[in-house]
Amino acid sequence: MKFLLHGEETSRLSFRKIKNSDFDQWLAFFKDPSSFEHWAGQFDKPEVECRKWFDRQAERYQNDEGGMNALIEKQSGKLIGYAGLLVQTVDEKTELEVAYSLLPDFRSKGYATEASRKCRDFAFENNFGESLISIISLSNIPSVKVAIKNGMKIEKQTVYKENKVNIFRIYKANWPTQIDNN
Repeated sequence: MKFLLHGEETSRLSFRKIKNSDFDQWLAFFKDPSSFEHWAGQFDKPEVECRKWFDRQAERYQNDEGGMNALIEKQSGKLIGYAGLLVQTVDEKTELEVAYSLLPDFRSKGYATEASRKCRDFAFENNFGESLISIISLSNIPSVKVAIKNGMKIEKQTVYKENKVNIFRIYKANWPTQIDNN
C-alpha cells in the first residue's frame, strides 16, 4: 500500500484510509446527480454504487493498486471526500493517476486542488514515477481547472471506460518549477 497517503496532511486536510463507517456519509455523493453529470453509463441505486465503490477501494488496497484516502477537514473533523493515487490502465499503458471526488457541499472551496497537489507531491517525493496523470471527462470544467492548478497539461484525448476524456499529465522533471499559488 505504498501509494496511500494515510497520515499525511495539508493546511486544511488530513488523509486517512477508508473505513467502512464512512459508508453512510459517502452515500450522499452517490445520491447527488451532479456527481455523475460528466460520466456516461448506467448506474445502479446509490446504495449499490456506493458499495461497489467501497469494494473497489478495498480491492485496490489489497492488490497494491493505490487507492483513495478519506479527506478529513481538520477544522470540523468531517469527511469531505476522497483523493489518492490510483494505478490505472489507459490505452494499454499502466499509469499513476491523481484522483479526487468531493461531497457536494465541499466543492468549489479549493479542497480538490489542495488534495491533488498533496497527492502529486507525495508521489514525486517518493519517486513513484516520472509522471502523473488525471483522467477527466471532456465536460468536467471544474476538474480541468484543478488539473491545471496542479501543473498538469492536456496530453491527449482518448476513450476511457466508454467516456471521452482528456488525459492531463505532469512530469516530475517539471514539478519543482510549478507555481502553486493559482
